[in-house]
Amino acid sequence: MSDPTRSSIVDMPWQDISEEKSLSGPDVIAAAVKNLPNAPGVYRMLNHAGDVLYVGKARSLKKRVLSYTRMSGQNNRIARMIHLTAAMEFVRTQTETEALLLEANLIKRLRPRFNVLLRDDKSFPYILISGDHDAPAIMKHRGARKRKGSYFGPFASAGAVERTINAMQKAFLIRTCSDSAYESRTRPCLLYQIKRCSAPCTGEIDLDGYATLVKEAKAFLSGRSRMIQADLATAMEAASETLDFETAAKYRDRLAALSHVRAHQGINPQSVEEADVFAIHQDGGMACIQVFFFRTGQNWGNRAYFPKADKSLSPAEILSSFIAQFYDGKPVPKQVLVSDDFGERALLAEALSQKAERKVTVNVPARGEKKELVEHALTNAREALGRKLAETSSQARLLKALGETLGLERPLRRVEVYDNSHVMGTNAVGGMIVAGPEGFSKPHYRKFNIRSEDLVPGDDYGMMREVIQRRFSRLIKEMGRPAESEPEAGDEDNSVIAEDMPAWPDLLIIDGGKGQLSAVLEIMKEMDLADLPIVAISKGADREAGREMFHQPRKTPYSLPHRDPVLYFIQRLRDEAHRFAIGSHRVRRKKSMTANPLDEIAGIGPSRKKALLRHFGTAKEVGRAGLNDLMTVDGISRQTAELIYDHFHEGSD
Repeated sequence: MSDPTRSSIVDMPWQDISEEKSLSGPDVIAAAVKNLPNAPGVYRMLNHAGDVLYVGKARSLKKRVLSYTRMSGQNNRIARMIHLTAAMEFVRTQTETEALLLEANLIKRLRPRFNVLLRDDKSFPYILISGDHDAPAIMKHRGARKRKGSYFGPFASAGAVERTINAMQKAFLIRTCSDSAYESRTRPCLLYQIKRCSAPCTGEIDLDGYATLVKEAKAFLSGRSRMIQADLATAMEAASETLDFETAAKYRDRLAALSHVRAHQGINPQSVEEADVFAIHQDGGMACIQVFFFRTGQNWGNRAYFPKADKSLSPAEILSSFIAQFYDGKPVPKQVLVSDDFGERALLAEALSQKAERKVTVNVPARGEKKELVEHALTNAREALGRKLAETSSQARLLKALGETLGLERPLRRVEVYDNSHVMGTNAVGGMIVAGPEGFSKPHYRKFNIRSEDLVPGDDYGMMREVIQRRFSRLIKEMGRPAESEPEAGDEDNSVIAEDMPAWPDLLIIDGGKGQLSAVLEIMKEMDLADLPIVAISKGADREAGREMFHQPRKTPYSLPHRDPVLYFIQRLRDEAHRFAIGSHRVRRKKSMTANPLDEIAGIGPSRKKALLRHFGTAKEVGRAGLNDLMTVDGISRQTAELIYDHFHEGSD
């Protein structure tokens, strides 16, 4: 399907940042209005640094942008946005529908500071029953649907998919192994022994019988579960009447597995075949949007979202912007049910219909089963937001207590924790985790593959110096120094700023003792960042948890009371950094164990690599081969052969 926002876009003139620094925000906007048409399109507001502050769409660009030239009557958020505007960019579209789709795409890509932002936008998992094999397999799938087969979903989480596949193995005995494992089997695997696979790989069931099981599995996932259960119950009774109790027991176990799947699906509506249900609840300056997925009359789970949005926005405004972004890159159902009405509901329905290339309705149900579904989603949103607010409040109190314990003057909004992991100096990895008022911020985690060749294997101090130097060199390059990236003094409305995770940390926690602290202080001094608060945590006597020692510059090492909540909080931060660093190290070690020298040669892709290994057997034998031998391989020219030969004989005469 072609992108409807691409065919009719026309870039409009925009003010040059370098020439307009002397103008105020309203003046910049007023100057831009002169060249705008009374036509639909998308506009972008930018600050002096060229960062996009806001992306909006309009039925008439001229009228919408003109409204920003009047400061009176604007709320604090809009007034602040206008004040910071140093330039504007415009894209004209043929219709307002195209403008809405383009706006959603740009917001997701540019993440402007003053827009409603969809966070945690991972693709949803599906169940795939493959269609490119005589004995189809059932598996979890995420991403583009390139493989031939039948896709069912979306499911709210990978856990929901795993539970469903696990139960369906018992109910339908469908294989979950890879095609290569299937081809290499000579006898049934353990899954056959525990009655979770029918073992078509070794002929324990013929392909026709297996095809029947696959057909039943597809029927169940397509919403015909009652029919499948009735058929199994009939087959079980028939087996019992002929005294074939072993077969009857198999049908009984499959029925029990099907009942387990249906029980975990919760609400299964009678009148809703395919729909997504959105409900929003707002409280305490935050909003929660609960999304339920219904496909083929079955509930495939729900997920809670906490979009980043200014406190002044109404639930309807947040919901409208959220849904437009939500379906950018995701399949659209036939129905979208929402808890709150909004002015552009008809426009959104038209945009989603255009995207899906079929009719899509967006409704606010007033009665009946659909109303009950929305009320159920709203209850879940209310409860999820209550839990989130409680967690955030607890986290904020712990951060405040941590700052007071360490004698810090500024409130802690971003804490970075560093740890290294290696085995005898090999595959060394540095890990950085980030925590803030809302808990661990995993999108901000970073790993550092230690690259310095001058380090002595196992030199933890040198590794930490490299990690810190690379981390803050890049931060300075991208964001400027701390003073340059701080909010301007006298901000009237800093609510948007307060909700963002700042780029610069308020505290560094180093997993290590006095030596690690000295190494970090040395590199920070060289980078003129000695004012950043740093604390190192070393294991106490006998490396016992609860007896950690804290090391800060110009302070005598000290410990905290055994039951101090701050101590538990720091242990949790350190353990998360340790987990992340070890996980990153294991991934790197695994890659190094399976690495092939041929992967390092430019111009040797998968096809040539496969041809070389098929001809010589191993990469080691490829390295021993002469030029003439290499040229006998299909697809290897003389030039490529010389490239391979030189790679393995570098430095030889």
